[in-house]
Amino acid sequence: MRDVHALEPTRSRLGLREVGVSGVRKPLSVRRPGGAVTLHAEFSVHVDLPASRKGSDLSRNAEILAEIVDATALRPVASLEEACRAIARELLLRHSYAHRTRVDARADHFLPRGVTPGRRSFEDFLLLADARAQREEDGSLSAESYSVGAEALGMTACPCAMETARARLEEEFPLLKDPSLASLPIVSHNQRNRTTLLFGFTEPAEVEAEEIVAAIEEAQSSPTYAILKRGDEAGVVLAAHRNPKFVEDVLRDLLTSVPRKFPSLPDSTIVRASTRSEESIHKYDVTASHEASFRELRRGLGT
Repeated sequence: MRDVHALEPTRSRLGLREVGVSGVRKPLSVRRPGGAVTLHAEFSVHVDLPASRKGSDLSRNAEILAEIVDATALRPVASLEEACRAIARELLLRHSYAHRTRVDARADHFLPRGVTPGRRSFEDFLLLADARAQREEDGSLSAESYSVGAEALGMTACPCAMETARARLEEEFPLLKDPSLASLPIVSHNQRNRTTLLFGFTEPAEVEAEEIVAAIEEAQSSPTYAILKRGDEAGVVLAAHRNPKFVEDVLRDLLTSVPRKFPSLPDSTIVRASTRSEESIHKYDVTASHEASFRELRRGLGT
């Protein structure tokens, strides 16, 4: 049978940076201190395609995912990123014509959360991981990098609307001008805030997803919760309005906290953070993102 994928291109001879499959959902078994847990993960795998080939052997990608991910049912892996690294390396072995591979994965993750101990339940967060591998001209594996991170959902309260509302209320209620009421939370519009934090490594390092989620939640105006009684709702709203933040504030507070919260990570670690505020009174969302090395963040903090 003729291998059509290996034929010369019938159109332009243009090498492509990435060709692959995405949206492949699989159960991944991961070792944890209390025993193995199963993540419902979604993978995307890609390789580059030289100008001399018409197409990429996509079935090999599906085979690799089946062999590596399905095998975790019997032999759990240490982490989502470890699975990504194993897949990225195997892609280079199976696609002999490829020089670069990329694997992205995301998985639902559940952690116990609650505004009070009596309100705790398992709430969902998103785990993120990726891996890249590269082959030199002599065939050796020359470079490998990987990332691990998480996305958490919280809320913010707008500082600008809060101050303009305060000014108007002081005109209507002059007693609010009393200095003793300066710290009184004032009405503002709220946003559902989605923030992502990723750590990129080129050398061995470890970071716990729970610690990443905690860092994100601390940077937001307030966490949000699945179970809230009426009194709990008041507490969350007041906490957010006592801690109003622009999307820029969330990002800066998160980035400046990273060296303190993850002191053991090497200077070469790349930090990628992004945040989106889903606006309640505007017909658009507000976003911010930044990327920096640990070395840059540590210098910025004077540590």
